[in-house]
Amino acid sequence: MLHSNLNVNEKGNLEFANVDCTLLAKEYKTPLYVIDEERIRSKCKAYTSAMRKYFGENSETLYASKALSFKDVYKIVKSEGLSIDVVSGGELYTALSAGVSAEKIYFHGNNKTDDEIEYAIDSKIGFFIADCREELDRIDEIAREKGIVQNILMRLTPGIDTHTYEAVRTGQVDSKFGTAIETGQARELCLYALTLKNVSLKGFHCHVGSQVFDGQTFCDSSDIMLNFIKEIENESGFCASILNLGGGYGVRYIDSDEHLNIEKTISEVASHIKEKCALLNMDMPRILMEPGRSIVADAGLTLYTVGSVKTITGYKSYVSIDGGMGDNPRYALYGSQHSALVANKASEKADFLCTIAGKCCESGDLIAEDIMLQKPERGDILAVLVTGAYNYSMSSNYNRIPRPPVVVLKDGKSRIAVKRETYEDIARNDV
Repeated sequence: MLHSNLNVNEKGNLEFANVDCTLLAKEYKTPLYVIDEERIRSKCKAYTSAMRKYFGENSETLYASKALSFKDVYKIVKSEGLSIDVVSGGELYTALSAGVSAEKIYFHGNNKTDDEIEYAIDSKIGFFIADCREELDRIDEIAREKGIVQNILMRLTPGIDTHTYEAVRTGQVDSKFGTAIETGQARELCLYALTLKNVSLKGFHCHVGSQVFDGQTFCDSSDIMLNFIKEIENESGFCASILNLGGGYGVRYIDSDEHLNIEKTISEVASHIKEKCALLNMDMPRILMEPGRSIVADAGLTLYTVGSVKTITGYKSYVSIDGGMGDNPRYALYGSQHSALVANKASEKADFLCTIAGKCCESGDLIAEDIMLQKPERGDILAVLVTGAYNYSMSSNYNRIPRPPVVVLKDGKSRIAVKRETYEDIARNDV
């Protein structure tokens, strides 16, 4: 099986976190998001343990909550000692509603509105990750009106190409995020930030992209960031106390994807940074990292019911399901691959070549193409694997289809974390 929380039971059915997926589909109906709580906890522990072991007790692991955001998941990662990365007022509200301490929250985003900035300052969040001069000015102005000095990190683009999907690359010079080091603009913005009275610059942040499986990308970006930190110190006397290396570690969606060894990659990055700091004759900053996808992706799967199997003679076969791009837009957006199988025929051979089609009135509403499944028929339960990240969080009501519920599994038992939407919910704000 693709991941250790998947197996086939004696009935030939797929089990996830030791729970029969066909029974979940029967109890909660489909489409259905299913989340393995213990998987999330084990990933949180792996990151926090490795960070403390190799970067020291003052290092910090942040959960990049845009990957999967609802109250229950915030409560889980909070209880594991992680801080939280949010990118909107809605994520901030949800995190606070789940009991996350405001000082443990870091607010990202390339275009924070005045309302979001004021809400975050009123909530007494720990840090803004400032993206540009206009934002710096507004944080400074609103903080002055509130009579406080707000801690910030500055997001910089180190000019790293991760050779991953173009849509998820964020560290190149011309990214919409942050301020480029290569052009000299980061230096100018840093020196400007140091003149402001109501923001306190503590350090820098970078993020280079997603689906990274080794430490080299982080080593390369840390070289650029540490060189920049040293140059700013030499020029201005300001010594950054924090370096946030962002997130981006990958996860296996299909068998050909690599395995991520969290401890090994963090160990490699830590050794490299320590050597680089020694070479530059500087103290190592406090290191932060922001895993998201790699914490929750393989902790989730989505269950659907097959509606039809349509074979176009001489061309292809479509397996239509009762969900689609409204609950899993990743293939439509990125061409991202997922593994799938017929949950109630999991022990059978997957020898039926097909395209999995969603129910939206859109030709591009596909989940996978040219995938091998066990021969499906109407009423079968289809499981799409590794959907814990960027599925529920990117879901929509396209075609006015209600979003699925989220069920969390723990110790062989299930609980509703997010209720299924109703038609009434969809029309609730109509006037």
